[in-house]
Amino acid sequence: MTPLVLIPGMMCDARLFTPQVAALSGQRYLHLVSLARHSSIEAMAQAILETAPPRFALAGLSMGGIVAMEVLRLAPQRVDRIALLDTNPLAEREEIKQRRLPQMQAVRNGRLAEVMRDEMKPNYLAPGPQRKDVLDLCMAMALGLGPHVFLSQSRALMDRPEQTGTLAQARLPALVLCGRQDVLCPLERHELMAGLIPGARLEVIENAGHLPTLEQPEETTAALARWLEA
Repeated sequence: MTPLVLIPGMMCDARLFTPQVAALSGQRYLHLVSLARHSSIEAMAQAILETAPPRFALAGLSMGGIVAMEVLRLAPQRVDRIALLDTNPLAEREEIKQRRLPQMQAVRNGRLAEVMRDEMKPNYLAPGPQRKDVLDLCMAMALGLGPHVFLSQSRALMDRPEQTGTLAQARLPALVLCGRQDVLCPLERHELMAGLIPGARLEVIENAGHLPTLEQPEETTAALARWLEA
């Protein structure tokens, strides 16, 4: 059975996929990666390719999806299928780059928790009974990774390449999934990605924002299971 490589988003670790790991680990080998050691999307992708199985299914959320697209660009022959969750195939717009700069300076000044609390976490999730618990986990993951990782990942996102050409050339089973209420990577971005990949399946998770793996874990896991079996 094809191994599954899971790539977390910015300032997240493997706990982002805790429900999916619990549901899928008995069925196939899971390879959970970290984006904590590099400051470019290409370097992150190269590091994954150095440690991943020879051929694998690939799923990434948010920044993890951006890295997954770069893995596909660098080594399409190794990727059996791809799932892109709450992500963006486009290069970063100049206004978003400029918005990052004061966040990065605040983190250099020791205010990582404040930046996560006031500027990033409020944009992550849809309203719901699990919101506080998921936000608390997001904060724990971010503080565990620390300021250096925030800065290196911010630089990587600012300099990321556009991947629409990569997706247009893809010929593999593809899932494009997002939370209906994701304001960071809205539905239109996912419609674009699904339209670029021949035969891609678009799934929209209701009552979820940017982190459906944690907000609506059962629905997200079911979508991933269908994609893995396609």
